[in-house]
Amino acid sequence: MIFKKILSYLTFRKQEGSSSNLNLRMMHGMNRISILMFAIALCVILVRFVFK
Repeated sequence: MIFKKILSYLTFRKQEGSSSNLNLRMMHGMNRISILMFAIALCVILVRFVFK
């Protein structure tokens, strides 16, 4: 259940009961960008650690 919500959050699917407030949508967009950057950085760290 929690993975389904995370997946829908990251794939820009609209969730039930969500409002279309512009500030809230911008905040969610910035959160998606930060999650993506964190995942990329984590992959880079793991690759550097494994292939060192």
